[in-house]
Amino acid sequence: MDYDTIASFSRSYGTIYLMVLFLALCAYAFWPRNKDKFDRAAQMPLDKDD
Repeated sequence: MDYDTIASFSRSYGTIYLMVLFLALCAYAFWPRNKDKFDRAAQMPLDKDD
């Protein structure tokens, strides 16, 4: 196995892997069940805790 074989493999399957990972993270971020959790996290800096 030489460098060119490894480089072409990583270019093709690495791109697919990163695309699937990106889509999974987007699905997690926009999943309706997570809305309350993200809304609470967005308001945390504005909460006054003295």
